[in-house]
Order: sequence, then structure tokens, then C-alpha cells
Amino acid sequence: MIAGHARHASCDAGYLNACQVCGIPADANYFDVAGIKPAPRPGEQVELARYELHPQYCGALLFFAQLAEPDRAGSLESFRTPGYQWMILCNDQPRDPYLPTDLILNPWGQNAFPVHLRLEEGCVARFVVRGVSPQPNALRNVGGRLVGRYWYNVAYGGAPNRL
Repeated sequence: MIAGHARHASCDAGYLNACQVCGIPADANYFDVAGIKPAPRPGEQVELARYELHPQYCGALLFFAQLAEPDRAGSLESFRTPGYQWMILCNDQPRDPYLPTDLILNPWGQNAFPVHLRLEEGCVARFVVRGVSPQPNALRNVGGRLVGRYWYNVAYGGAPNRL
């Protein structure tokens, strides 16, 4: 193994200051974006959170959270949102395994499960909710949060911050 290389990784190799355990470069930074908006009506889509990676930067989505505030108190279970679809998108493509769902997988304000979802170079990560049918238990507000890391990818042009 070459000194300074933690392991072979086709996209992020060649870094002298990478972590020897995970291989993530030392210049990695975090992003944390969130929003709360009025719930969409059937046929509408609302963007709750958005983060755009810079060109030549890759990343990983680490956590997400969802908020579903019912229109009337006690009118909706906290784990299902019939008539609404929640989606995590990267460049407008749903990310597997977080394909459109009506479930609250990571409720806002509670410990979220880590996801470690790869975001390719220059990805625009978005968390959206769509109104898909008449809602038996309408929501007043919806919210979403995306938390992740990003780093310069040496495969797209050498070491960052070169003098």
C-alpha cells in the first residue's frame, strides 16, 4: 500500500491526507439544510431541502428527517401520510432505497438512522414531498432536513488548494 493511501477507491484515491479508517479526505465538510413549508395539494410538489455539490466535489448523505404536521390535532398517525409521497432525489432521480414512500421513516426531532447514501460529483440533492391523491387526513405543514458530507474528488483535477 502506498503511504498516505488508506485503501483503493476508484473515485477518491490518491489523497495524502485521507482518514486511514474510512478513506474520506481531511478537507471534507458538512452540509445541513432544512425547511418547513405548507403541505402540497394533489398534483403539487414542494421542495423541503436542497443542497448542490460544487463541480468536482462528491459526497454522502448521512441523515434525513421528516416532519408531518396534521391539519387537525389527532387526525393523522405519525408514521403514515396517505396521499403524500416523500422522495430523496439526486439530479432529479429518486435514490434507492428511498424511493417514493408515504411513510415517515425518520421523524423530525428524534434520533435518525444513519443512511450513508453516496452523492456523485456535482449532485443536486433534494428532499421533496408530493401530493398524489386526495388526502383523507390532510397535512398543514411538511418539513425535511438533509445532513451530509462533501469533499473534493481528486479524480476530477488533482489536489485541492494547490499553491
